[in-house]
Amino acid sequence: MKNIIQESIEASIQVKESILLDDAFLQRIEEAVNSILLAFQQGKRIYFCGNGGSAADAQHLAAEFSGRFYKNRKALPAEALHCNTSYLTAVANDFGYDEIYARIVEGILEPGDVLIGLSTSGNSPNIVKAFESARLLSITTIGFTGSKGGQLAGLSDLLFNVPSDDTPRIQESHIMVGHIICQLVEAKFFA
Repeated sequence: MKNIIQESIEASIQVKESILLDDAFLQRIEEAVNSILLAFQQGKRIYFCGNGGSAADAQHLAAEFSGRFYKNRKALPAEALHCNTSYLTAVANDFGYDEIYARIVEGILEPGDVLIGLSTSGNSPNIVKAFESARLLSITTIGFTGSKGGQLAGLSDLLFNVPSDDTPRIQESHIMVGHIICQLVEAKFFA
């Protein structure tokens, strides 16, 4: 067991070291901070979507903005799109699971809002369709994926394609990047 524990920790460190040495990746974090900051300054909102563990990560990151991160401050308008189970189950039943996020994007998001989608493969059909709908509405899209980026690569204004194909390692880095973005947005917005 000790070997597996050590190998898992080492793999996580290696992925993060790859990100640390990737200047373009770090620049995209700055760009995401600026995009989200601009949205908040213009009275817009950010929304998150994901499936399974990525849905939990989406909800976690939304809560960091709407609750607090480091500072006790006013809430920022951020929400995970899967939290209304009545909506989710009705749309999945009536239209199919692939439509759950696209329909709510069309219904509540506005130009200038930011949509952040988490999909380790980058190919989750419901996230892809949400990004397609967002594009039609002039909504900024930020994709969090694994190394290849999948279909989200071509639909994301900013793409965080974590340099790994191992789902746990990808998700660990998604949370790290999300926390950094939240920290910097909070610091700048409430400076």
